[in-house]
Order: sequence, then C-alpha cells, then structure tokens
Amino acid sequence: MKVAVNKSKMFGEVYAPPSKSYTHRAITVAALSHESVIHKPLLSADTMATINACEMFGAYIERTDDDDLIIHGVDGKPVVPYDVIDVANSGTTLRFMTAISALADGITVLTGDNSIRSRPNGPLLEVLNDLGVEAYSTRNNACAPLVVRGGLKGAIVQIDGSISSQFISALLIACPLTNNSTTLSIKGELKSKPYVDVTLDIIEKAGGEIHVDDTNNLKFIIPANQKYDLKEYTVPGDFSSASYLLAAAAMTGSDVKVKNLFRSEQGDIAIIDILKRMGANIKWDTEKGIVTLRGGDLHGTTVDAGATPDLVPTVAVLAAVADGVTVIENAEHVRYKETDRLRAMALELTKMEIEVKEEPDKLTITGGNLVGANVKGWHDHRIVMALTIAGMVAGNTTIDTAESVSISYPDFFDKMRSLGANVTTIEE
Repeated sequence: MKVAVNKSKMFGEVYAPPSKSYTHRAITVAALSHESVIHKPLLSADTMATINACEMFGAYIERTDDDDLIIHGVDGKPVVPYDVIDVANSGTTLRFMTAISALADGITVLTGDNSIRSRPNGPLLEVLNDLGVEAYSTRNNACAPLVVRGGLKGAIVQIDGSISSQFISALLIACPLTNNSTTLSIKGELKSKPYVDVTLDIIEKAGGEIHVDDTNNLKFIIPANQKYDLKEYTVPGDFSSASYLLAAAAMTGSDVKVKNLFRSEQGDIAIIDILKRMGANIKWDTEKGIVTLRGGDLHGTTVDAGATPDLVPTVAVLAAVADGVTVIENAEHVRYKETDRLRAMALELTKMEIEVKEEPDKLTITGGNLVGANVKGWHDHRIVMALTIAGMVAGNTTIDTAESVSISYPDFFDKMRSLGANVTTIEE
C-alpha cells in the first residue's frame, strides 16, 4: 500500500494510542501469572504476535467488547508449543518468547518474517546457553529461526548491552521463575535503558523482585522461585507514537492537543524536551495527561539517541525543517531495528533535497526546504510515519509499504486525517 501526502496543517484533539512497549510486557507477564485483566492494551500487529505466542505457551486470552484482555495464565509453567511460533515482524516478541521458551520442558522453534530473520540475537542465545539452556540459530548466524530446548537455571552471567535492551528485558522476565538465583551483569553501555525500566515496572506490579546494583558495573540480582500475580493493569499512552503527532504540529505551524500522555517509565517522554529545545511551544499537563503544542520556528540541536532509538526518525524529520544543524548521535544500535533506520532516513531525506551526513553512529542534518518525492517506507512503521509528516511540509510525496503502520499505530492515517492532514491511501 502507498500513501500520497500533500501540504497540510493539523488542528484539534486526539488521544495517543496505548503504549506498545507496556502492552508487550503486560501481556507476557500476565501470561506467566494466574489470571489478569489488561485494560486499554494496544492491539496492533506486533502485540497480536505476542498474544498468539503466549497462547501457544498455554495461556488463554479473551478479548472483551471494550477491547480489554482477560488473560488466564500458566502460573510460571509454559507448555511446549504445538507448532513453530511465528512472531511476524515483532522483534520484542521474538526476544521475549525465546527467553520464555527456556522455561518450557521441551523444544521450541521460533521464526518470523524476512526482517526478523535478519535481526541479531547472539547475546541472548549466548547467555541462555550459560544458563543451562540449549539455544541456537538454525543457520548458525544468531538470527531466526531459533531453536530453544528448555532447562533454564540461575547463574552468574554477563550480557552485552550495546545491541538491544530487549535481550535484557527478556531475561529479567524469565529468570525470576527459575529454581536458582541469577546475577545478570551488563557489559558496556546499556542502550535503550528506559525500556528495561518499563520491564522492571511491570515485573514489580506483578509482585516480582529484582534488585538493581549500579555501584560499579550495572547488574541485576534476581532471586529464584518467584511467582507473578499481575491481577489488573491499565496501559498508558505511547510517547513514541505521539511523537509523530507532536512533530507534525511543530513542523507545520499547527495547534494540537494529545491526550492520555501521563508520566511513566517510557524513555520517549524525551520528545517533549527535544521539541522544547528545538523551539516548539509545548506544554505538558502531567496531572491531566494532556500535551498541547503550537507550531513555530524550529532550530537545530544535538540529540543523544542512546536511550531513545525509536525517536530517531521523528527527530530526523524535525531536523530537516529546523534552522541550522541537528546532530543525532550515539545511535549505532538504531541500525538493528526493523531496518537500518540511520541509513533509511539519510537516503529518504536526501531524496527530499535535505543535506544529511551519515556516520556509523550518527546523522548530521542541515535543515532546509523539504521537496516532495517518491520515497521508500522500508517496511518500517516508524520510517513511514516520519516520512508522512515530512510530506505534510513538502507536499507531493508518496510513500510505499505504508501498511507497516499496523505494527504500532494501526489507525495512524485515520487519526492524521481527522486532524486535517492531507493523506490519501493508494491501494496497489
């Protein structure tokens, strides 16, 4: 599917969609509990992959008329799946379910689409083997398809934190359910740390106990023989998805209010500070959960992407219209997402006549006049959404693989149109 985007502005109010990160974690921990109710979950392609995988491990999940989820869990004892688990395009699902497979008494096979089968999992597989599990890639390249023979035992282990925080989150979810305690030390910088904080938040709400020691190198001390009991949980709004709404308003001189944005452990709350530093007139009523933005002149800044990789496409298009130079740094891990997002944004913004310098861990973007173009969405929801708002400034822009927004924000185009965006869907 393609979309055609023309110059437009946005006015009005809209609710931010529920958080994808919190939804994944709430469903996974609830499936390992006894019985839970998850209110206001995000029901997207990625989170449906997690629901389907949890059901293959023995959970029974009901969807109510209000789109809440009633989850009858496995009490910490997942069964061996009756078939191969297909996670589709969800890297979070793959990493979480690989660790959950280690708790099952048998062999689990996990795979996904072309993108998933090219994403690295080496650090997670190495640590699982150190924890008594037989875990390997069928092609011996650390990518799916993955095979896991259960037998998770606690131990003192280390893991590289520089590629994906999902490896750490997966282990933090699984290891409390073993018969031996675990100490998980992080080698190097833990990238995307706020996502680990989201995981710890959900585990704590389920009654889990994990001690964080950051006196020297960061380590997690995980007592054994725990049980999860996530009785009820309401998913907060998603700052990652809201970033496109806010950036669109800032870039087009529009006025919008985005609701359902309360404080949480999400690292992408940083979009509010980034927009302020770039000159946007933005206010956040934390008690009401409402962010109000009035567009204005933007100027360049420097953004460290170490903790917030999902904001990189948003910041890149903001930089394209800002006065001066914007540097997005500490971003090498952004190359290991659904696609190489540094490369993708550099290529597509260049097509729109923006000067972009790409380095291994950095983009340097000089703001200018965006020019409409036929651009690639790279089958990546965040690339598509970022280029959509760029098209609202440039006009005369078409973006392919637009259906990928179903991964995290299924009604993105409908919401944008409801606010006034000139976006037309082109079925192929």
